[in-house]
Amino acid sequence: METSDACDLRFGQVGIANVRIKRVDAAALCEELERRVRSAPQLFSRAAVVLDLSHLLKLPDDGTVDALLEAVRSAGMLPVGLAYGTSETEALAKRMGLPLIAKFRAAYEPVGAGDASAPAAAAAPAREAAPAAPAVEDAGGTLHHDGAVRSGQQVYARDRDLVVTGAVANGAEVIADGDIHVYGGLRGRAMAGAQGNADARIYVHDFRAELVAIAGHYRVFEQIPKDLEGQSVRCWLDGEKLLLAKF
Repeated sequence: METSDACDLRFGQVGIANVRIKRVDAAALCEELERRVRSAPQLFSRAAVVLDLSHLLKLPDDGTVDALLEAVRSAGMLPVGLAYGTSETEALAKRMGLPLIAKFRAAYEPVGAGDASAPAAAAAPAREAAPAAPAVEDAGGTLHHDGAVRSGQQVYARDRDLVVTGAVANGAEVIADGDIHVYGGLRGRAMAGAQGNADARIYVHDFRAELVAIAGHYRVFEQIPKDLEGQSVRCWLDGEKLLLAKF
């Protein structure tokens, strides 16, 4: 019997958030993550996360790490592995029966990201993003996506800006290492400065976003502020604070 027809294995971009541990306190970790899940259950509930122990002075023992993993599960998130670190971290991952993840989507873990006690940005449960319609790069390097980005689709402009001429639906993602311009309505997620560029900007013609993020700093919207809903909005970073204003 031909075994080649049994499955189709592919590696695709998935939404994985980083939980960077700053102190070993399982109860505090669970409480903080539960707060995140309550604030935006459609984004954080059952989100796939990687446990990052690299900022601790000493690697915890197996029992302590198991307690931290259980705290993540109790909060309603799903730990899928440990973040790449030292050889000791690799040995720990093997003992825990977890994969060691060297790199995941940059939009969720930019260099020098802020709060280390919770995900650098929101993430959906791990899945391969649905393909979006073809995008066209102009002579200046900007990636142009003509038309809508539908729910479940993702458009990523690597090392450049992104321009979307249509709407971005709920459950869709637009990501760029540079700026993002959405000339239709934004109902999904927009993440600029995905590789850590704090000078990136987001410009939206009709603002109704689930989430906006720049260089890992994000804001989730359960309810859009009345003064911003349906308006032309720009987003930028001031230090570590993500600001929004009409333009």
